[in-house]
Amino acid sequence: MHPAFSVIFLTTLIGVGQGLFLALFTGQSYAAAQFLPAQNGTGFFAMGSLIALLFLIGGLISSIFHLGHPERAWRAATKWRTSWLSREVIALPLVMLFVFAYGVMHYMNWDMVIFVTSTGVKFNLSLLVGAIGSATVFILFLCTAMIYAAIKFLQEWSSPLTIVNYLLLGTASGFTLATAFSLYTAPELVDFFGVWAIIITVMAFITRSASLIRNARIKYKSSIQTAIGVRHNQIVQKAQGAMGGSYNTREYFHGKTAMFLKSIKWVFMILVFPVPIILLSAGMDDGNGSVLLAAFLVQYTGLLAERWYFFAQSNHPQNIYYQTV
Repeated sequence: MHPAFSVIFLTTLIGVGQGLFLALFTGQSYAAAQFLPAQNGTGFFAMGSLIALLFLIGGLISSIFHLGHPERAWRAATKWRTSWLSREVIALPLVMLFVFAYGVMHYMNWDMVIFVTSTGVKFNLSLLVGAIGSATVFILFLCTAMIYAAIKFLQEWSSPLTIVNYLLLGTASGFTLATAFSLYTAPELVDFFGVWAIIITVMAFITRSASLIRNARIKYKSSIQTAIGVRHNQIVQKAQGAMGGSYNTREYFHGKTAMFLKSIKWVFMILVFPVPIILLSAGMDDGNGSVLLAAFLVQYTGLLAERWYFFAQSNHPQNIYYQTV
């Protein structure tokens, strides 16, 4: 497969936006339950929502570049009954709407207490909006992942691990960004977001490693016989004359491609998981915003490589035919 960078940026950018919004809502939920100190709505929640919205908008803009006819993009939403892509097209604007409403409510101080429990826990209107917005975020994660997980003949993608990894990797990047962001707007929440970012990153490492192990053990249902319609049990590759050079050249580039993919795998495994964890730990200990921001930038760079590898690793059955001819 040849990954389109527009899709890579789409999935990673909206993942950061979704994860950051989940972090904001989690912080407010803990504060409402009096597990964390309450934060200033304008300085923390409104500004954080704006940053999350910018990431979502960036992902939406990047998606335009892989459309053959951008002016017809609205038609993608018409197949929502059968297409996960159509559902994603609907879910993304809904997430953006709730993130915008959540931020505006905090910025304009339009929040109000809906009810108070007997223990004194206050439930605000913004908390309700945040809960609905979080639900749409999870729906968007599901829609985006199912676009690929639902393709049965691409065995590398057709797995529940695809859904889990999209959710955990996007959430991890959002919580890592929230850690750096909170140092400047809510320093008392740095450890809270940092610890959660490390926990989610470790969980993502486990599930992504599981998917790599699974994909390495796949027994493909397609073969050269099914690709070219030959029923013989064995196909002997014979090289004659000038064709031998062509065959050897193909084998040479196939080996180079495999080596390059392996290199990319180790790059993202290092950049997405251990390095951000080390930087988060160091940044939290020293209260260093630059180190915490570096943790996010390194992790996001690794996610770009991870998403490229995710798309490039899949073996489309038609490639067997083209390799044969």
